[in-house]
Amino acid sequence: MDVNKVLFISQEISPYLPDTPMAVMGRELPQAVQESGLEVRTFMPKYGFINERRNQLHEVIRLSGMNIAIDDADHPLIIKVATLQPVRMQVYFIFNEDYFTKSITKELETASSPSDNDERSIFFVRGTLETVKKLRWVPEVIHCTGLITALAPLYIKDFYADDPSYQGTKVVYSLTDDDFAEPFDVRLYEKLKFDGMKEENFALAKDTALDKVGLTKLALQHCDGVVQASENVSEEILALVKESGLPFLPYQADVANNAETYKAFYESL
Repeated sequence: MDVNKVLFISQEISPYLPDTPMAVMGRELPQAVQESGLEVRTFMPKYGFINERRNQLHEVIRLSGMNIAIDDADHPLIIKVATLQPVRMQVYFIFNEDYFTKSITKELETASSPSDNDERSIFFVRGTLETVKKLRWVPEVIHCTGLITALAPLYIKDFYADDPSYQGTKVVYSLTDDDFAEPFDVRLYEKLKFDGMKEENFALAKDTALDKVGLTKLALQHCDGVVQASENVSEEILALVKESGLPFLPYQADVANNAETYKAFYESL
């Protein structure tokens, strides 16, 4: 498969957030792939900790304004954008004050209000995919990193299965060492059902509060390839990947200089 366009959906990207291994990869991998000649678009949540003035974020009015319905409640979608210099890579930010509030601490909303992480994830994933449609930009590969993106493979393969923007798109899911303070709301199953998707596609969420292992299982059911993005991934998670039989890219210590490795992996899908 020829790959020309790659969409990165990332939980953290530096320098907008502190330089955790995930945030550094969130910057270095899209940058390396872009510098190798591919078109990239990169999305992350607009956490309250992110200083809009210092990072020169501005709202994109033509992309903002739609509502994302979650559990029968509407949530306005606000899109902001910034440009990473000197590589001139645009980063899009998904914002809604119900899920991402202004904060004077360095604690992200995923940690400070973990009970909302299921809806926060739905909003971020759907907000990203709706915005990409508005951009009229059709990616061949969508690479998801961080637990907040774990629902993305399900939405791409079910909710957006008949959408021309995503037909034939291959989904890559990164294994990371992040975790949430508490599992997703046990009502996640009902909230996913509200979106009209096939219940067999998320049956493992029924009567269960999905933790990291459960969310990884759900992602693996609907993705096309798996990348080990952190050096320290639990044996239980790695066993799930082996059991799935999905194409697997082992841990790459030097992401910035391995763009060709990632390109070859994307094309192999």
